[in-house]
Amino acid sequence: MSATTTRLAVPRWVSNATPGGDIALALGVISLIAVMLVPLPTVLLDFGLAISITSSVLVLMVALFLQRPLEFTSFPTVLLLTTLLRLGLNVATTRAILTHGHEGPAGAGQVVSAFGAFLMGGDVLVGLVIFAILLVVNFMVVTKGSGRIAEVAARFSLDAMPGKQMAIDADLSAGIIEEAESRRRRRELEQESSFYGAMDGAAKFVRGDAIAGILVTFVNLLGGLAIGLGRHGMPLGDAVQSYSLLTVGDGLVSQIPSLLVSVAAGIVVTKAGAEGRADRLLATQLGSAPKPLAIAAGGAVLMALMPGMPMLPFLALAGAAGGAAWIGRAHGKEKPAEAATAAAAPGSPAAEEAQAQEALRVDGVRVELGYGLLSLAAGDAPRMTDQIRALRRTLAGEMGFMLPSIRVQDNLTLEPDQYLIRIKEVEAGRGTLRASLLLAIDPSGGEPTLRGERCHEPAFGLPAVWIEEQQREEALARGCTVVDAAGVLATHLTEIMRENMAELLSHADTRKLLDGLPDEQRRIVQEMIPAQASMGTVQRVLQTLLAERVSIRDLPTILEGVQEACSAGARAVPSIVATVRLRLARQLTDAARAPAGHVPLVSLSAEWEAAFGEALVGPAEDRQLAMAPSRLTEFVRRLRDVLDQAAAQGETPVVVCSGAIRAHVRAVVERFRPMTTVMAQGEIHSRARIRTVGQV
Repeated sequence: MSATTTRLAVPRWVSNATPGGDIALALGVISLIAVMLVPLPTVLLDFGLAISITSSVLVLMVALFLQRPLEFTSFPTVLLLTTLLRLGLNVATTRAILTHGHEGPAGAGQVVSAFGAFLMGGDVLVGLVIFAILLVVNFMVVTKGSGRIAEVAARFSLDAMPGKQMAIDADLSAGIIEEAESRRRRRELEQESSFYGAMDGAAKFVRGDAIAGILVTFVNLLGGLAIGLGRHGMPLGDAVQSYSLLTVGDGLVSQIPSLLVSVAAGIVVTKAGAEGRADRLLATQLGSAPKPLAIAAGGAVLMALMPGMPMLPFLALAGAAGGAAWIGRAHGKEKPAEAATAAAAPGSPAAEEAQAQEALRVDGVRVELGYGLLSLAAGDAPRMTDQIRALRRTLAGEMGFMLPSIRVQDNLTLEPDQYLIRIKEVEAGRGTLRASLLLAIDPSGGEPTLRGERCHEPAFGLPAVWIEEQQREEALARGCTVVDAAGVLATHLTEIMRENMAELLSHADTRKLLDGLPDEQRRIVQEMIPAQASMGTVQRVLQTLLAERVSIRDLPTILEGVQEACSAGARAVPSIVATVRLRLARQLTDAARAPAGHVPLVSLSAEWEAAFGEALVGPAEDRQLAMAPSRLTEFVRRLRDVLDQAAAQGETPVVVCSGAIRAHVRAVVERFRPMTTVMAQGEIHSRARIRTVGQV
């Protein structure tokens, strides 16, 4: 006989009504409001007061054990809800005192009666004085101080936000942090400002709660005496005894939780930028230095020797402080701080080691600015850092991999208006900018007819003019392109990174690209590496494609081409690349398509096809071009003439040849026309529309 267990499906509304659900929270808030309107039996009233006291202790403990204030971002909401709970219970107890106070101490519940009897100890005057002192402590000291600290913290947090955001942008552009880390820091900065702003407002709840407690106490005492004497005919002594006990008990039940929450608020807002639990911070910062402890011990001894002073308490404290000072000195607690100071001092071995490590660091891409251009990367509107981030995202979308972080730093050896771009510590380009001016460029390549400082645009060498801001409209009306200094630098940086993209693809980047493939496509990598090709071979194939400005976004197709070539016995990178390019025929053809929809072609004649084929020497896997310099010069001259004629007709043609010589023709063409695409005949997609615009 088998036993089966049937699991009942729990409705969603039931799960939401459990503690922590949204329905439970809504019902709880509605219940807090209903307590002010509906009379409660003493059992429910005692239960509510117990919840108030316990929740206040919980809030205080959470505040004590916080590592950072932002770990308790719900604290402003907690302050509101606990304040609303105490006010609702205050109204309920006031109703019970005024209604049933003549029946005796149990008229408002056992919790109120017990607190009143415990504090008063049978003496009404003593109870009222102690209660008044608690009110003053909560209202004038704790609540007022916490509110002031929260107000100042909110103001300072908002004032410091722009500077902190600029620091994050500077670290991101310098390559110190990645994009994900910058987003995390910005989100944390927003949470910090929102938290301190909310705490500033929430502190008013605590202060208002203290004021309400004072008013409710007077209402309970005076109203209770009036009702007891006038309506129920109680003797004056009995009325004072009964209603004062209930009033003080009710005040204690509300003021003690209020004091606990106020202390919790003060602990949270006073933690400021310190990290760690309060007990560890206090123990570390108060008891870690032997000298202050020794001085405190000496002061306690002097107090013990003063006439009339009790010796035992002060001597006990002196012994405890002196013992802590001796233990701290014996364990050398000051040595780590001294060692850290010595390590950070100039000329120390640790400092020299850190400087050596920094000197050995090689930046993938670095932009160095003269001091006159530092405003482009800092200040109120650092557009350059925004454009660098946009540049990295754009190139990643176009070419298929995220370029390394670009470091921006100053270089006092440069002219004030000069900048320098380095690729792996080697100069790749430089230029001169006018930070306060705009650059006007004629797209047709002519010299703009505008007043200003004549120059050449650094990225493409076009004639340009630096103009004032008020000349922008005139330049645009004349058909010029107007760019600010940050845009000029970003354009130059874009072209340099496009030219050097193959060099920027490292072994680690290649592995990251392969690891980022979906699971079903990662199986190709597992089958191919290292059985058929090494990681270095894949990297060199990708670098070769990038050198010819071919996007590697379609990484699965590229890997299939590599696997196909390796399965056919190809081992040389040029042979593998030729197979991969055949796989990418649709992509290559689309990239070469003109705006009119056709692919303009410049073909090689049979004479030059034969000339290149005959000039190839060496083994099949590693053939080299050995053509006479005079023939190469003639080929270059003829090809340049054909390309210039096509450009005059508004075409940007593709040089087409056979697959056997494509790589060698490309090596020749890139020397004088690096932007010209060279394709094999088999790389043109079969459905593409072609148009021959010339022949060499």
